[in-house]
Amino acid sequence: MSAEWIDRDFVEEAFVGADFSLRELRGCRFSACSFRFANFGEARVEGCTFDACDFSNARLNSSTHRDTAYLNCQFGNASLFGATFVGCKLVGSAFPEADLTALAIKGGDWSFASLRGHDLARLDLRGVWLIEADLAECKLVKADLRDADLSRAVLWNADLGEADLRGATLDGVDLSFVKLKGARIDIAQAIIIAESHGARVEV
Repeated sequence: MSAEWIDRDFVEEAFVGADFSLRELRGCRFSACSFRFANFGEARVEGCTFDACDFSNARLNSSTHRDTAYLNCQFGNASLFGATFVGCKLVGSAFPEADLTALAIKGGDWSFASLRGHDLARLDLRGVWLIEADLAECKLVKADLRDADLSRAVLWNADLGEADLRGATLDGVDLSFVKLKGARIDIAQAIIIAESHGARVEV
C-alpha cells in the first residue's frame, strides 16, 4: 500500500484488516466503507471525509487527525489510545466499548456523537461543540469544558466533579441527575442549575 494517499475517492470499499500505520491520507473521501480491524497506528489523516464508515475493532493508536470529518461512523471496540483530533467533525459517530485512553480533542464538532459511559476525566474540551451528544454516565471529572456547546446534550448520571464549565452553553440540558461537586460555573449556569432542581430564581 502506498505510503501516501492524496485526493482519492472510495464508495462501499472494504479495507478490512488493512494496514494504514505510519501512512498519510490527505483530501480523500470515503463513503460507506469498512475499516474493520484496520490498523491506523501513527497515521496522519488531514482534510479527509469518512461518511457512514465502519471502524469497528480498528486500531487508531497515536494517530493524528486534522480538519477531517467522520460523519455517522461506528467505532465499536476500536482503540483510539493516544489519538489526536484537531478541528475535526465527529457528528453522529458512536464509540461503544472503544478505548479512548489518552485521547486528545482540540476544537471541532462532536454534536450528536455517542460517548455514553466513557471515562473522559481531565479531557480538554474547550470550545468543542457537543450539541445533543450522548454523555450519559460519562466520567468528566476535572474536564475542561469552558466555552463548549452542550446544548440539549444528554448528561444523565454524568460526573462533572471539579470540571470547569465556565462559558459553556447548557441550554436544554437536564442537570437534575448530574454530579457537579466542586465544578466551576458562572452566574448564568448557577441559575440554570438551580432551576433544574426546582428552585425559583427571582431577581
